[in-house]
Amino acid sequence: MQVIEKRFEPVRNYIRGQFQDSDSKVLNVVTPLTGETISTVPLSGRGELDDAVAAAASAFPAWSEMTLKERTQVFFRYRELLVRDRDELAEIVHIENGKTMSESLAEVDKSIELTEFACSMPQIVTGEFMEVSKGVECRVERKPIGVVSFIAPFNFPFMVPHWTVPNALVLGNCMVLKPSEIVPISAFRMAQLFEEAGLPDGVFNIVNGGQEIVEEICDHPEIEAVAFVGSTRVARIVYRRATSNLKRCVALGGAKNHLIVLPDAHEEMTATNVVASMSGCAGQRCMAAASMVGVGNVDHIISRMITVAKSIRPGEELGAVISEAARGRIEQYIAEAEAAGAKVLLDGRGARVEGSEGGFYVGPTIIDHVTPDMAIAREEVFGPVIVIIRAENLDEAIDLENRSDYGNAAAVFTQSGGLAREVINRANAGMIGVNIGVPVPREPYSFGGWNESKFGVCDITGESSIEFWTKLKKTTTKWNPDAWTNWMS
Repeated sequence: MQVIEKRFEPVRNYIRGQFQDSDSKVLNVVTPLTGETISTVPLSGRGELDDAVAAAASAFPAWSEMTLKERTQVFFRYRELLVRDRDELAEIVHIENGKTMSESLAEVDKSIELTEFACSMPQIVTGEFMEVSKGVECRVERKPIGVVSFIAPFNFPFMVPHWTVPNALVLGNCMVLKPSEIVPISAFRMAQLFEEAGLPDGVFNIVNGGQEIVEEICDHPEIEAVAFVGSTRVARIVYRRATSNLKRCVALGGAKNHLIVLPDAHEEMTATNVVASMSGCAGQRCMAAASMVGVGNVDHIISRMITVAKSIRPGEELGAVISEAARGRIEQYIAEAEAAGAKVLLDGRGARVEGSEGGFYVGPTIIDHVTPDMAIAREEVFGPVIVIIRAENLDEAIDLENRSDYGNAAAVFTQSGGLAREVINRANAGMIGVNIGVPVPREPYSFGGWNESKFGVCDITGESSIEFWTKLKKTTTKWNPDAWTNWMS
């Protein structure tokens, strides 16, 4: 049996540039690869959050008064540390989350790209200036909003914090990060690298914990803004609670992404893209293919999908799901769909990896003849499972997509530009792919869905995030009393 030889020191909170022990109850951190305990994490309470918020508030005046270019220098150094420690950081992600090493390396590479975007802020956030009338000037500047918080999910323990932390801090805010208690080690290492990069004490703080600390973040009177990524059920609660306390909030929830496949789609490109979208990161991403809508006769593409998916081996090309409970839930969805009359073309239940028998694995699963009323067609499964719903024409396919409560992503596979444009125009989703199974925008373009996939305004990355993390200061000046005047001056 495989044994994870690497163990990590107990995770601690990070406040005022110091790692601090906690008197709170601790939770075991378990690797999905083998089911072994690899560390512990504290379930912090309100007192520890108060301390972190006070540290951030104390650091805010000096940090926010630095120029944007000065703050950016810290992140240029931080970016170099990410490059230096790329392999080590990917190994942490691999062990604590269960991703394959190639996926973990890609997660770190994306974190580097996100940091590079933050480093470009001086070229983007330049302010506005105009002489609006003779002798009268108007200037608009973006200012940080203060102490902010981000509540992170388990599925991308390193990358998703980089959706928010670099941008928020470069723009002059100070942050309290709440990592997922399931995967807290990546954030622990992140704090160490920020310290090495020269980030002033108190600008970045970490408070670990579970539901209690999330509720306290939403209620804390000195936290000005909250960003969240997780399930739709919790995103809705966080958004309501934070905004009811007069905070800014953007909360990203789940997804049920539809991939519309037309008969003229390129067989090999479609099959490989759909299967990769379904199985990448063990399906534990909000951009994963969840439902394939086959329009007309697409049996040749489905046949090729099965062949491609059969070549994906759990433990090698396919990582583990996050927990035993997650595996049980995924397999229950499959069983219920089969009992309701769906046909399981490729069954990933009962997957076992030799040498890692204690790990949490589900193999690639393809289920045909699913009807829209089945739970597996409506609800987020969050595993390497794709269901196939049949449609007679494109109108029916788009209608199926638009009836979903979610609106994160949609894609169409076709060789017809006109039909692709039809889907682009009519699909009720925030991110659209054409012959792309995971249509994630790259910086400077922003990430964010519609409907039940996002609550709040602004997206969480890219240029759209600048609006969320700043507030506008407008200044009107007049220095020349002898200038000609009119009603505007």
